[in-house]
Amino acid sequence: MSAKVKLATVWLGGCSGCHMSFLDLDERLIELAARVEFCLSPLVDTKFKDFPEVDVTLVEGAVANVEHVEMLHTIRARSKLVIAFGDCAVSGNITAMRNNFTVDEVMNRAYRETCAVVNGVPVGDDIVPKLVPKVKPLHELVKIDHYLQGCPPSADRIWELVTALLDGRAPKLERRFG
Repeated sequence: MSAKVKLATVWLGGCSGCHMSFLDLDERLIELAARVEFCLSPLVDTKFKDFPEVDVTLVEGAVANVEHVEMLHTIRARSKLVIAFGDCAVSGNITAMRNNFTVDEVMNRAYRETCAVVNGVPVGDDIVPKLVPKVKPLHELVKIDHYLQGCPPSADRIWELVTALLDGRAPKLERRFG
């Protein structure tokens, strides 16, 4: 029996909808679990701190802060294949809507204008990771091996991609957004 494929999933700047669609694989998750080792994922409550060497990483979300930049470079260095998982990862999508505003405008709106108790923008101890000036899709920072579009991608599209990769064949994914 050969070793299982090491799979990781990561959530950057997004809504977690892609991970919810992953859970919509339903009973296919049992079949997938027989073929892969989930090394890191918000679905299994493992933490990013010690990202392992893996075969495949599905990365949900866009790059919105300096922590995401560091995570994405670590992911690329330790993953054989990196998949842009969903439209935020592929194009920036909803997360990139903040690109119409400066970082100061975003932080003031979030922490001063809309708070019931105004303490101001958190500072120190990296309570809130520093936002990058513009949200970016993954491919603007690292090489991406496959793009899984959709907001979120359906469970069937996720299944097609993952099983194609496990079977050593090219995924048959039409290009689309939304």
